[in-house]
Amino acid sequence: MLYSRTPCYNLNMQLPQEVEEILEKLKSAGHEAYVVGGCVRDVLQGREPQDWDVTTSATVETIQKLFPENVYENNFGTVSVETCSETPSLKFIEITPFRSDGEYADHRHPLDVTFVSSLLEDLARRDFTINAMAHDGTVLTDPFGGEKDLQKRIISCVGNPNERFNEDALRMLRAIRFASQSGFAIEARTLKSIHENSKLIEGMSYERIRDEFTKIILSPFPEKGINTMLETEILQFVAPELLEGVGIEQNKHHVYTVFEHCVKSLQAAQDMDFSFNVRLASLLHDIGKPRTRNLINGEWTFYGHEVVGARMTENLLKRLHYPTETVSKITHLVRYHMFYYDIDKVTEAGARRLLRRVGADSWQELIELRMSERIGSGVPKAEPYRLRHLQYLVEKASQVPLSTSQLAIDGHDLMKELDVKPGPILGGILNALLAEVLDDPSKNTKEYLLKRATELKTEDPKKLRLIGEKAKEDREREEEEKIRQHFRV
Repeated sequence: MLYSRTPCYNLNMQLPQEVEEILEKLKSAGHEAYVVGGCVRDVLQGREPQDWDVTTSATVETIQKLFPENVYENNFGTVSVETCSETPSLKFIEITPFRSDGEYADHRHPLDVTFVSSLLEDLARRDFTINAMAHDGTVLTDPFGGEKDLQKRIISCVGNPNERFNEDALRMLRAIRFASQSGFAIEARTLKSIHENSKLIEGMSYERIRDEFTKIILSPFPEKGINTMLETEILQFVAPELLEGVGIEQNKHHVYTVFEHCVKSLQAAQDMDFSFNVRLASLLHDIGKPRTRNLINGEWTFYGHEVVGARMTENLLKRLHYPTETVSKITHLVRYHMFYYDIDKVTEAGARRLLRRVGADSWQELIELRMSERIGSGVPKAEPYRLRHLQYLVEKASQVPLSTSQLAIDGHDLMKELDVKPGPILGGILNALLAEVLDDPSKNTKEYLLKRATELKTEDPKKLRLIGEKAKEDREREEEEKIRQHFRV
């Protein structure tokens, strides 16, 4: 036993029925059993755990015997037990015997594990104090002060941080990620150790680095995460391109350096609950600026930075092994984030050309990126009148024109039904039918339209066409007004 047992805290932790049943079954068979790790941390914080882990004094063989519905496909003793729960986080509960890790050869995985009889030995191998607590349903076992660290809102390692990070270097990024997700501070000794051991990240696979980086981007406080990565020099091993913007001043329209602006744009995207693509594009949209910066007439210019930045973004994301579709979408957003929108010069025709150039499927994300980077520039309004006016023009330009092609019948149907030849009467009837359908879409059936066409056959074609044209104009005017009101222009 590595540590003596510290006082336990009597906390009524409300556990799901599925978890209670597993604990009770293990205890009834004469074994110790506890929920452990992240699920304990989450419940103490009043959050819903994403998964549930149980640790026990029972052996793997005993666990499998007690819970026949199980999966066991690893070398670490973890048995995944299937429950009857409909809740995804409770569908499978992982049960692992108390264990102690052997030596780490690659700063990531232990060479072997040893099953032990002590809960305290098991908790001692874990990364952070807030993840090294166990609960049996009524009593909390907390030998390393995890609950106090939760109350103080700090993240600190179990034992010596240098040992923990040399065992598993990815724990350094995990510490930063936890801080980004919770808003906690990283305890001084732990933070210093991350800085001193940052180079160990070089030995990690890009996939594992990418997964932690993604969680930081999606966290509530990504600005905190990226700045901590800069402070500890972890950033140079994850996204060194961002470092080029550190200390790089911009023109009078920006109050922040390039790096500060990018990080604040990311935080703005998170605060507005934009998608992962928009958040990461917000962080990367200006990474091409340092390589294109020139001083002209006393002003810094960055001509073509979006093109250079797109190439840098593509290389960075490919290096981190992001999916091809993700690389393509975020690179596209960086490439076209500088779209022009002078209210006095952009016409409807220009809006249509812009929409064709950037793609209708990317338009909303580009708007959100522009909003994020405006806030990240220190500009008070994310969506000023000029930007709303451009959205109005693009939305108006993207509307499908009203035409007789939307009817359930066409000229060939009329010629066959009415026994007439091509001529003005066909166009007149179709236009008159369109007017009725615009007024009542339920009439757009082949049966109704052919019957109505028979009634209109003797009407003046010119009069019928005017009826249709007026109906189209009225409807287009209504739709335009709706768009205007939506964008407040």
